[in-house]
Amino acid sequence: MKKYICMLLILCLSVLSAACNNKLPQPVKSEDFALGTIIDQDVYGANAQKASVEVFAKIKELDALWTINSPGGDINKLNDHAGLGYVELKPETITILNEARKISDLSSGAAFDITVAPLVKAWGIGTDHPRLPADNVVKQLVSLVNYKDIIIDQATNSAALQKKGQMVDLGGIAKGYIGDIVTDIYKKNGITSAVANLGGNVVVLGSKPDGSPWKIGIQNPRSETSDIVGVVEVTDKAVVTSGDYQRYFIEDGKRYCHIIDPRTGYPIDSGLMSVTIIASSSADADGLAKAIVLGLDKGMELVKNYGKAEAIFITADKKIFVTPGLEDKFRLEDASHEYTYVQNGG
Repeated sequence: MKKYICMLLILCLSVLSAACNNKLPQPVKSEDFALGTIIDQDVYGANAQKASVEVFAKIKELDALWTINSPGGDINKLNDHAGLGYVELKPETITILNEARKISDLSSGAAFDITVAPLVKAWGIGTDHPRLPADNVVKQLVSLVNYKDIIIDQATNSAALQKKGQMVDLGGIAKGYIGDIVTDIYKKNGITSAVANLGGNVVVLGSKPDGSPWKIGIQNPRSETSDIVGVVEVTDKAVVTSGDYQRYFIEDGKRYCHIIDPRTGYPIDSGLMSVTIIASSSADADGLAKAIVLGLDKGMELVKNYGKAEAIFITADKKIFVTPGLEDKFRLEDASHEYTYVQNGG
């Protein structure tokens, strides 16, 4: 029987690694809380401890800079200044704002738009008080959603939101962007083998110490116990999932998930339960995972047009589609026997 060590990802994934072999190097394992979730690291090498500490310090620095859930920081500064002109920000904030605009351009804002924040706040999904806002409120807030209204002055490290009431929320890209920084820190410290789990966003550096690929479990979107439906093998990649199961509430028998369609202002109803993106860039993978908004066909088209990523789509009728590049890397492992693997989704 094959054995795996399962490192459970809080939101959407599990990292599966081969059973321990005492002859192989052992990782420095560490865990901390940041970005509103648990961060796990398994790092191999002489500087593993140093690198792990440096990673946590950087994550907490950027978390404070970019959160909208507590006072202070660059994003709150930008939001508070909406409609009032430019405000000076840290260079790293300008960089992630530019990255967000680049990813939004891939779908013209239909799948991913960080100015959806007023709608996210209005719905309150994932907070202690989720609610169903009135239709007229939703319509008014949709008029504020437009990523092109984020104006950036690179020369002065300044940015502005053009309309009063507009807000930015980096929750849809921050963990992805930080994932790329994590791998850069590993490389700077001479690390060649590591895996980090940023609350559901996985980044792996190199292969496992025995030379085999990392095995990442894809969560069953309707499992109450975080069971998996399949395993994908990756080396030097980010694996990011967006799913309708991660945060949601039910009212009058209808399920409302936390992913808001920026075009309608309402939680998605696209026929997809989850989208997993595998890419070299963690930031791009995070943004592309919002293809869940578009549905299967348009989501597949978005990934194909990007050209540097693979994807796993799980539909509401429990079919699993993968892009061609994953056909020899994805394996169905569905204990529930409820899912059908449809090869060659592209």
